Amino acid sequence: MDVKLVMWGMLILSSVFLAILLVRNRRLGRWLMRAGVNAVVAAFLLYGLNLLSGYTHLEIPVNASTMATVTVLGVPGLMLLAGLKVVLL
Repeated sequence: MDVKLVMWGMLILSSVFLAILLVRNRRLGRWLMRAGVNAVVAAFLLYGLNLLSGYTHLEIPVNASTMATVTVLGVPGLMLLAGLKVVLL
């Protein structure tokens, strides 16, 4: 069986199960929406900091670990990453 077909099947099946969970449990839907909004805000914060790197000479890569840190901690997480970048590198 084609690996690509299996991956698409898993994506569709997991999307259906997620939709069922969201319909049955409203709190889960609110939590996922809040986490999604936080992830989008974290991406914009990291992008904004990297956009200003010409002035600040501070570049923080946008990857899973930095996104998770800024998503969970917010602006203090961004300042934590910037402080670690300045102190350690």
